[in-house]
Amino acid sequence: MPIEDYGMNLIKKLCSAKLGRKFSVVMCLLAFGGLPVVTGLFGGEAVGVRETGDAIAKLSTWHKSSNLPARDWLIDGSGFKAGVYRGEHPNEIVLANGLLARTFRLTPNAATVGLDNLVTGEAILRGVKPEAIVELDGKRYEVGGLKGQPNYAFLRPEWTDKMIADPGAFRFIGFEVGQPKERFAWKQVRHHAPDVQWPPPGVSLRLDFAQPDGTNATANAAVWVSVHYELYDGIPCYSKWITIRNGADHSIRVDHFSSEVLAVVERMAEVDELSNGLNPPNLHIETDMAFGGMMASGANRRSFHWLPDPDFTTQVNYEKKTPCLLDVGPDLGPAQDIAPGGVFESFHAWVLPFDNYDRERCGLAMRRMYRVIAPWATENPLMMHVRSADGPTVTNAINQCAETGFEMVILSFGSGFDLENEKPETLATAQRYAAYARGKGVEIGSYSLLASRQVGGGNDVVMPPGKTPTFGNSPCLVSAWGTNYFRRLFEFHRASGFTLLEHDGSYPGDPCLSVQHPGHRGLDDSRWNQWRAIADFYKWCRAQGIYLNVPDHYFLSGSSKTGMGYRESNWSLPREQQVIHMRQNIFDGTWEKTPSMGWMFVPLTEYQGGGAAATIEPLEQHLDHYERMMMGNLALGVQACYRGPRLYDTDRTKAMVQRSVGWFKAHRDILESDLIHGRRADARDLDWMLHVNPKLKEKGLLVVFNPLNQPVQKTLRVNLYYTGLTRTACVRSQGKSAKIFKLNRDHTIELPVQAPAQGMTWYSVE
Repeated sequence: MPIEDYGMNLIKKLCSAKLGRKFSVVMCLLAFGGLPVVTGLFGGEAVGVRETGDAIAKLSTWHKSSNLPARDWLIDGSGFKAGVYRGEHPNEIVLANGLLARTFRLTPNAATVGLDNLVTGEAILRGVKPEAIVELDGKRYEVGGLKGQPNYAFLRPEWTDKMIADPGAFRFIGFEVGQPKERFAWKQVRHHAPDVQWPPPGVSLRLDFAQPDGTNATANAAVWVSVHYELYDGIPCYSKWITIRNGADHSIRVDHFSSEVLAVVERMAEVDELSNGLNPPNLHIETDMAFGGMMASGANRRSFHWLPDPDFTTQVNYEKKTPCLLDVGPDLGPAQDIAPGGVFESFHAWVLPFDNYDRERCGLAMRRMYRVIAPWATENPLMMHVRSADGPTVTNAINQCAETGFEMVILSFGSGFDLENEKPETLATAQRYAAYARGKGVEIGSYSLLASRQVGGGNDVVMPPGKTPTFGNSPCLVSAWGTNYFRRLFEFHRASGFTLLEHDGSYPGDPCLSVQHPGHRGLDDSRWNQWRAIADFYKWCRAQGIYLNVPDHYFLSGSSKTGMGYRESNWSLPREQQVIHMRQNIFDGTWEKTPSMGWMFVPLTEYQGGGAAATIEPLEQHLDHYERMMMGNLALGVQACYRGPRLYDTDRTKAMVQRSVGWFKAHRDILESDLIHGRRADARDLDWMLHVNPKLKEKGLLVVFNPLNQPVQKTLRVNLYYTGLTRTACVRSQGKSAKIFKLNRDHTIELPVQAPAQGMTWYSVE
């Protein structure tokens, strides 16, 4: 068919399809290497017909430099702007930001032919794979990609000129360049890091593909797949997801998808037995379909996998099982139907290639990523868990929070407040508490338990044979009970004035075999539908400004905080042991989390036993310990759940709380910045950590703790590299006397410190 006739037929086909109001047809017919290409396929206004060469010619040319970046992006990422460029080859475009570059060959089908870590100068990619894989109505399709690579150990540029398109793959028909958009709304109502932005600045790229008909993508195509990319300014991290649009006159089912398939250079060449996949390539993968763990590694285990690559026949492992093929997709389902004119959207994934194997540097990269893609995680309010919901106790807790600078009251577990109770007096009580708290400048909210309980009535998950729910018991979130539960959550938070929710036992990923629940057909769609139910609720909360405390890794769906990492029974240990556990947990928990992303615990009253030796109440009688617990958290930028009936019992106690909170707020920006790990607490010597932020005037703040019963003087070697200072540093002891230090060649200084017995000291760095 002549290309002009092909284009007109395709335009007529798309214009006549029942695609919905948001599926406006914007297209430009392009001729490029004999392949018809439609750009702007799924949005905007029609702009006429032109040549593909014109579209690419308008892009700036990408010049790959042999030089590594002159600046460290973790110190100053301001110059690394993301864009889409014209490649060195006339058939290529490049998505790049000076730290990471992804190169796409557009003919004879679109495929990634390069993924380069510009910080190290290394190629991440060793082979060409499809841009995505979809299984529709039981049939597997590759989306894009090229065939014919002779060796998957490496990829020579000249090989791509000879590679061919798979006639059965979805065929590339166009691209569109734009900017990142909000995944969901964020109502910013609390203090957060001063440099966060939402949506994150950067560039977006969409590649469009049409379903093949024989050997071509034709005007008769009924299904289109769009592959979406976002690359952000100042960080070597990109996001990827797919959308599938149904232009047919009947429903289609998405049985499965892989939204990212990358043949990555292996991390280790293990000839004999493999280390059970424990050494995948040096990339961090994150998705927003994450649940069932407080750490990213555990929570994402059902949404991506490192697999052996069957095309990599030259690998040194004799069984060819090297884990070097990234497959991003759910391990169950999604089994979702797309109605005529409808659209299915996959979960979003983020890929962050590390530029080093150093634990601290890799952790800093992850923490920077969370600040970019989940900036609400920087919200870090001071919160009290009041353990009783009776009027006088709640009123007193609100008053004490207002007087000491605490910002939030949570009606804790066991308080007696049940937001699921739909009696009018429940809502009336909540509204009364909310109005009083608001008048005092304090937020209030409640606790709700979801998954770790049994609800009966045929509403609990029916697990596959041999499997048990993660928490022993769990309702199905899309059973009749689950649907009613979420209805109540929406209605309560719309009307109550409560602006925070501690959502315990959040959905951990349990599937369900039931065919009686209204929200899923059976096993295959049960996990996807339950995840969507809770994720959509969390996103709604974020748009309303409702703070979410969730003991799970739901950050990319709107949660702000999860557990820092602790065993609850440890808070029934003797008080002096709790202090050490507190600092150990924070040290361990902040390798991958920012200080604001994890909560700690301060049991003002007895918690899970332990008696008087474990308890702070009466508060003034244990004032020194109370202060150590408070300052141990605040000095490390971490908020704890202070659980009890009150924050102070005497004027002395009140003064201590006010003094501690005041110090924290005076240094809040640096205390909520990144932590550099110094020495872990072991009750044998000084332990310390360093806050750093090169964008602030106060570029560093060192906090030093002394667990011993006598004062300690010592010289610490402190590395100031991530403060951004290069020659000298002005160090002030507890904000007073200043001394100028010359940095050593390795960016360290030798700092004499003095710490009182069982106390702490601090040093600011300018």
